Amino acid sequence: MRAVLICIDKPGSLDLRLANRPAHVEYLKASPCVELAGPFLEGETMVGSMLVLNVESLAEAQAWAANDPYAKAGLFASVEIREWKKVIG
Repeated sequence: MRAVLICIDKPGSLDLRLANRPAHVEYLKASPCVELAGPFLEGETMVGSMLVLNVESLAEAQAWAANDPYAKAGLFASVEIREWKKVIG
């Protein structure tokens, strides 16, 4: 199954995002379940993340999200995880 993670940064947390970005990107690259990933933008400023994971369950997606270096650093104000069905692309 696929799960979409919609993660919104805490206001004013760009420095925290940038400090943890290398570890986050390495986590993404090391995770075979990640199909798509990228930041939400306001202008050119990163303010959140959207990811598509191919996992066995929502519990697996939740565990993946909890181990993301961004989550461990306390970057996100909210994280929404939803089951998603790919139709096109």
